[in-house]
Amino acid sequence: MAGPSSLDTGLSGPMRTRSAWPVAACAGRCWAWGVWLEVAQPASRADSVPICRNRRQLNIIFLMETMYLTHPSCRLHEMGDWHPESPQRLDAISDQLLASGLLPYLQERQAPEASRADILRVHTPAYLDSLRAHQPEHGYYAIDADTSMNRHTYEAALRAAGAGVAAVDAVLGGEAITAFCSVRPPGHHAERDHAMGFCFLNNVAIAARHALDFHGLQRVALVDFDVHHGNGTEHAFAGDPRVLMCSFFQHPFFPNSGADDPAPNMLNVPVAAYTGGASIRTIVREQWLPRLHAHRPELILISAGFDAHREDDMAQMGLVEADYAWITDRLVEVADQHCQGRIVSTLEGGYNLSALGRSVVAHIRSLSKL
Repeated sequence: MAGPSSLDTGLSGPMRTRSAWPVAACAGRCWAWGVWLEVAQPASRADSVPICRNRRQLNIIFLMETMYLTHPSCRLHEMGDWHPESPQRLDAISDQLLASGLLPYLQERQAPEASRADILRVHTPAYLDSLRAHQPEHGYYAIDADTSMNRHTYEAALRAAGAGVAAVDAVLGGEAITAFCSVRPPGHHAERDHAMGFCFLNNVAIAARHALDFHGLQRVALVDFDVHHGNGTEHAFAGDPRVLMCSFFQHPFFPNSGADDPAPNMLNVPVAAYTGGASIRTIVREQWLPRLHAHRPELILISAGFDAHREDDMAQMGLVEADYAWITDRLVEVADQHCQGRIVSTLEGGYNLSALGRSVVAHIRSLSKL
């Protein structure tokens, strides 16, 4: 039996920590020889890997680092057949994950509802009560020209926010290293006291407040690569030195904010229409990364919008799947250096269904190092 003394690779976290790759590679070789593999684990984990009856089972034991949270209720919220923020977005993601072969290597979990206490760390009681009161029994209740509720919207919003909270608990509690929340409605436009821009509850802000106020973290990074400026997230944290927010977004464009940095902890990089991947990579390399390393985050939260893709006609930018993978790889490197790899990513925009599905697969593949 090969034990920790003979396979000492520095493995000291969940089975698929970044330092586990030599062990995983050795496990692949040992499988061919029919060898049991035992590795050192923290006290909260089992001390050995169970015997594996097939290679696929062995792979899953080593590779289920990333948690994938979603819920059927998130598919029931809809704002009309014409609306680009549609339930089919989540279907496109799950279909591409299945086709890519990634889904079996993710820890799937149903998103719980966020509690009232979770939500009130970001939103006002009056606004939350108003959302619930205006949920229609039939048809739609219009909040603005492009944001409306049906009878399922309130629960879907609770699940979308709850996914981020549960993901934070999971990565800080050692159940996973990274997490992706495949949920809707999106959240980064939602303000403290009103909905806008397809968003009702600010999912990533609620998750960040949970990390700060419940778990007691002192330094959190928020990264937003949606094509639209995350006005609601910015307003939730501007001036809070515990939080660094980095973003790029097409400008001028909805919501017509973010051209200036309102506080020292906000790094906004407006970009012109038709900006391509090379320019975005330069922004990340020269502006985001130095600030992220200086902040030394204990957790990275991502507002993962994929509507800057060149095939998405919601905007006019030129990113492709390889760009989203490259950005994610850089964020993983920051997380590995400063916060034991811990990243929670939550879906925001992305409306071309094919491009969305492919981009999320690229993003999750990078999050998971698969």
